[in-house]
Amino acid sequence: MKAFARWLVRHKALVGLCWLVVFGAGAFTMGSVNERLDAGFSFPGQAGYEANEEILAKYGNGGPGHPLVPVLTLAAGSTVDDPPVGGALSAAFAELDGQGLRTVGYPGTGDRAFVSPDGRTTWGLVYTPYFHHDADKQRAELSASVETTLKKAFPGAEIQLTGLDKLAETEEEDEGASATTLTEALIGAAAALIILAVTFGSLLAFTPLLVAAVSILSGFLVVFGLTFVIGIADLVQYVLVFVGLGVAIDYALLFVTRWREERQNGLDAEGAVVAAMATAGRAVVVSGATVAVGLTVLAVIPSPGLRSMAVGGVLVPLFSALVTLTLLPVLLAAQGDRLEWPHRARAKTVGRLWTRWASAVYRRRWLAMAAALAILVPLGIAALNLRLGDAPSEVLVKPGPARAALDTAKTGGMPTGLLTPIEVVVPEDADETALASRLRTVDGVRTVVMPDTAAWDDGDTRIVGVLPVAESSTAAGQETVGKVRDLVRDTEPSARVGGSGAQLIDEIDDQYGLFPLLLLLIALVSFVVLARAFRSLVLAAQAVVLNLLSVGAAYGALVLVWQEGYGSQLIWGIPALGSVSTTVPLLTFAFLFGLSMDYEVFLLARMREEYDLTGSTHAAVVTGLGRVGRLVTCAALILFVSFASLAALPEIHAKVMATGLGAAILLDATVLRMLLLPALVAISGRWTWWMPERVAAILRIPPSTVDKRSTSATATGR
Repeated sequence: MKAFARWLVRHKALVGLCWLVVFGAGAFTMGSVNERLDAGFSFPGQAGYEANEEILAKYGNGGPGHPLVPVLTLAAGSTVDDPPVGGALSAAFAELDGQGLRTVGYPGTGDRAFVSPDGRTTWGLVYTPYFHHDADKQRAELSASVETTLKKAFPGAEIQLTGLDKLAETEEEDEGASATTLTEALIGAAAALIILAVTFGSLLAFTPLLVAAVSILSGFLVVFGLTFVIGIADLVQYVLVFVGLGVAIDYALLFVTRWREERQNGLDAEGAVVAAMATAGRAVVVSGATVAVGLTVLAVIPSPGLRSMAVGGVLVPLFSALVTLTLLPVLLAAQGDRLEWPHRARAKTVGRLWTRWASAVYRRRWLAMAAALAILVPLGIAALNLRLGDAPSEVLVKPGPARAALDTAKTGGMPTGLLTPIEVVVPEDADETALASRLRTVDGVRTVVMPDTAAWDDGDTRIVGVLPVAESSTAAGQETVGKVRDLVRDTEPSARVGGSGAQLIDEIDDQYGLFPLLLLLIALVSFVVLARAFRSLVLAAQAVVLNLLSVGAAYGALVLVWQEGYGSQLIWGIPALGSVSTTVPLLTFAFLFGLSMDYEVFLLARMREEYDLTGSTHAAVVTGLGRVGRLVTCAALILFVSFASLAALPEIHAKVMATGLGAAILLDATVLRMLLLPALVAISGRWTWWMPERVAAILRIPPSTVDKRSTSATATGR
């Protein structure tokens, strides 16, 4: 590492120029990346996915998307039973069918499930194409076209549009905000700059942000190139921004703090860079390698979406480490003295507060461990009740046209389950009439429709529409989908069940069915990497266990706040969701694994360094935490404030995600790293550093670096 640092110092201009080119290219392509990303996950091979693919291929609409729901309120004195009204309805729906859409409502079915008791209000479903790119814009244009067609047919009627997608649009438009990745990045950067300015008291506050910006843009540049080769889900941009902001700032903070410490020891700017590279630089390499290798395991599941998360999870630590270990040393070596302006007196490298805290935890280690577990265990138990699903319409709605339309339809008797219809693809030679009759008897089904139009019959198959009472995002709605699937399998095995609910259930099974195995694989990989890095089996095991506890606690917070509603109503005025969005636990895991590993490695690396110098576990805990505690607190505070700001955005998904990430970082940086970790090291004593010689040989650890004192120590030794 020192030789590499000296090479960087000698070639400062070349290194800086290379990163300037990468930064410019990343900034140029960032705006185009979103247009090339796929919306959502896809799960080839699953029943719901394959059914929806068949629907889209043969009919060009419906499938995994949510239909538009037009709501028509006729003038006083008119009802849908008036012949002119019925004729106009039929003509309007036929015109929409001719535009490549697929409609169903009172005309063509005569089903009173689409009409209010007084006959003045009627609603229907308009199945639209599924948009993979630039979806918001295309949906908006299509909605305008549908509204124009209906207004032309009914000039005197009130025409309103609703649907889950329309409700989500209203949520953003009414508040005048959009939760874009750029907005999120700017919020995080602003919070980071304020805290870093207080921490450093000089222009050095800008260096972690520079590292984060270059790292994130580099990741976007690579993703842009990969989109020409493979499909990548839009979720990757959140991984790049969220995890990138946190990991890059953490790495830069560690390196700059150690560089300052070496400067305080009398080295010049370039000498301090070389010295910091040998210590902080090595910790950055260990953390980056562990996170990158660990998140690569996400690619094990045959899902393009999870592979996309794996891409982001690997790019973030690699680029963050690369920028920290190349651009940052060059910047400090060349401009370090100027960046110390206005030359505020530097704080002591060993924080008195954290030293006293570490000493207290060491003395009362059993009490400290009990206090930490008293917080973490209940949260972990709550996490066992995690239910997955999309946000229901009840919590999406905000004042606006889509909300008004939904209220009108609900007042007329429309159940919200019509927003997430089930579609059954039936072969032409099957008895779809008998199947429809049986489907009408299923608990939770409001009605079954089979319009006799070309839009519902392509000659080889027919679609039978099953309209449930409850939305598929709810437990009741998913139960209805399951019953429909069971009946179809038993009655007409050649038929397929599609719709957003069927695909949602399959997505949950695919994403989380193997999740315990993924956790085990990631834990094993992390254990091996950390055992080799820290030359200790006990330290590696403690790190893995703490990371799993951190994930469980974060999931528990999500369950309590959003699924059960303890806090969502009080803080945001939003009732309990009853479930957590399917992508949030995965994003939380990817983020927390990266950040938790950072804090773990930073603390343990410094503790290991102090133990190697003194041979004392007490000195390792007290001095290690005393030197790194302030750094971890600063890094965690930056991210917590960023996520608190993100939670103020109007989008429900953003609020839930921010809650999970904010709770994760707060718990990890305080309860786990400042309380439980030092307590465990203190309890294990000299056993903390235990590494059997045979295992060391397998891991290719030089014998001279293995601590011989721990092999004969007792579990309570110091």
